[in-house]
Amino acid sequence: MDWQRFTRQHGRFAIDWQAGDGALYLPITLNCYRPEGVAADAPVVLVQHGVLRNGDDYRDFWMPAADRYGLQIIAPTFGNAHWPGVESYNNGSVWSEEGDLQPRDYWAYQAVMNLARQLRDAGVVQQQPLYLFGHSAGGQFVHRLVSTLGADGFAGVAAGNPGWYTLPDAQQDFPQGLAGIGLADGALSRLLRTPLVILAGDRDTDTQDPNLPAEPAALRQGPHRFARARHYYAAGLQAAARLGMPLAWQLHEVAGIGHDGEAMSHVCAHLWFEGRMPDADWLAPWAGRVTA
Repeated sequence: MDWQRFTRQHGRFAIDWQAGDGALYLPITLNCYRPEGVAADAPVVLVQHGVLRNGDDYRDFWMPAADRYGLQIIAPTFGNAHWPGVESYNNGSVWSEEGDLQPRDYWAYQAVMNLARQLRDAGVVQQQPLYLFGHSAGGQFVHRLVSTLGADGFAGVAAGNPGWYTLPDAQQDFPQGLAGIGLADGALSRLLRTPLVILAGDRDTDTQDPNLPAEPAALRQGPHRFARARHYYAAGLQAAARLGMPLAWQLHEVAGIGHDGEAMSHVCAHLWFEGRMPDADWLAPWAGRVTA
């Protein structure tokens, strides 16, 4: 991988990339943006797309924040041709098509960890912070990545409007819970100590959305995405209480916002780089919209 191209180029561009050997040789497109005048040592935000596998759109959603705050954006596209369906992307290729546990090096989540490592090894990321955001199916991807592999090396991790959640439960098998995939004994407490941000639009309440997960495990978490976010956070509080530890997660209920990847991208950027959630007037242009 010619990371020097990334450090030289400004504007919108895309790079073909492979995350590693084995199953991770499958191609991924890195949709990138660096504003003119922003140096190669600026903060980097990795952005995980939703069900439409539209990393280019999510890169573009983050461009106003990149211009405003001086950021570099990398939005990988896990294309359906090579990463088909929910099991390959949302659920991370943890299980094979035959239902066997895959080696951890083959998990799709490992691809993003490899990307972060390669950015550091190549000197693209040095002392500046590296962030990770995902929306919808990408929110599922991000919180499951954190649940299974941890969040070491990320200055911030946020999941916006996931369709359903892997619960902090060491008794239920993955993806319902954390059991059955060989996680270390401390994986649950590590997850609860991670400052994971959950962004939940309070208008993300459509129960008929064809992309809303409707398997029994998802329905047990609530009828729609907003209810499931509350259920997940409550499960985190209960798990932390059982272990006698504080919960480091944050749940932000975003007033007036539905299932909108562009709006949630703006909200996340505001939270990270302004240090607070936006107010109702700031959110008004996106109130009630729906995007994937």
